Amino acid sequence: MSDVYSTSVLFEHPLNEKMRTWLRLEFLLQQLYHCPTLNDISSALPFFRTIADLLDVLERGDVRTEMLKELERQQQKMLQWDGVPGVDSERVQTLRRELKNSAAVLMSVPRLGQALREDRLIISVRARLSIPGGCCSFDLPGLHIWLHLPQEQRDSQTTIWLKTLDPLRNALTMVLDLVRHTEPFKNLISLNGFFQDNAEDADLLRLRIPLQYQLYPQVSGYKTRYAIRFLSLDSDKGVIPARLPFELACC
Repeated sequence: MSDVYSTSVLFEHPLNEKMRTWLRLEFLLQQLYHCPTLNDISSALPFFRTIADLLDVLERGDVRTEMLKELERQQQKMLQWDGVPGVDSERVQTLRRELKNSAAVLMSVPRLGQALREDRLIISVRARLSIPGGCCSFDLPGLHIWLHLPQEQRDSQTTIWLKTLDPLRNALTMVLDLVRHTEPFKNLISLNGFFQDNAEDADLLRLRIPLQYQLYPQVSGYKTRYAIRFLSLDSDKGVIPARLPFELACC
């Protein structure tokens, strides 16, 4: 059995509001697409609550416009690599086609999340989520009867709901994957639990911290500069090493 204390923990911190929104969307979509089978209220409520959170995030800004801009920006970056000695031109061309196709699909779909906003069952559940205990069977008899339908029928409906999110999920996955691979991890040392540097118009900080120290980062930043303070999980007895080795990628 491997020693868990020999591993590291990956932390990601957004450096602008755009990336903050995208990471939240990714977090919510991962939960939805890996949800268990909806066979009772205990499995259904987390699913509907996550849908409600997703719709709230989508309503706070024009996610599609920002995503289309990023897909175009990534296409231009791919174009700069095309023909460079040592670069796999075929792979570059493939990525450009995938980015272009993803943008075309994203542009062609209706307003993101609109099908979910208009679904009667989702509307009824969403309206009761903010009320403590507001999803009881007497509050939501429609959900109660839906959970008694044949499992195949519920699975089919869940698949339909998730399929409406595929264009967003595919574009987001592609963009975040490219962003995360723009810079390699570097081995660094923080002194007395503190580190700061320039971000140079980066979107995302990625940190790997050895689990053995049981520390987590608190990041603050403004424009092109950021600072990281490492804090102990045990605020009373935890120790911050004078010299802490960690890995950082500024993407």
